[in-house]
Amino acid sequence: MSFPAPLPGVGVLLLREGKVLLGKRRGSHGEGSWAPPGGHVDEGESAEETARREVLEETGLRIERPRIGPVTEDRFPEGKHYLTTFVVADAPTGEPQNLEPAKCEGWAWFGWDALPAPLFLPLQSLHDSGYRPA
Repeated sequence: MSFPAPLPGVGVLLLREGKVLLGKRRGSHGEGSWAPPGGHVDEGESAEETARREVLEETGLRIERPRIGPVTEDRFPEGKHYLTTFVVADAPTGEPQNLEPAKCEGWAWFGWDALPAPLFLPLQSLHDSGYRPA
């Protein structure tokens, strides 16, 4: 199978009290898997700007101290190809709201060593690499 050139994506590892926020995907590739907030980079946006926008759109939360983390390269079974930049950020206040119910079943906090299954491919790749958010 040939793959197209990779598209840029951002995944946001929102941290609170040693846990990371994940939602169960619906309505697009990776449906049924658990993923952090995130999405496509809009033209002219930095990874940090994408992270702020996507988290606010999806959860209503405002992030603090965003910092660029690792990057994964993933080829999905359906032929999609992504370079995902992970942004690590804090979300010290507020409760996540499910603002895009057609795309997400809901949000929950998980310990890095107790993530649910199955994980969205970029998050699975990141986890398998041995990376630990701090």
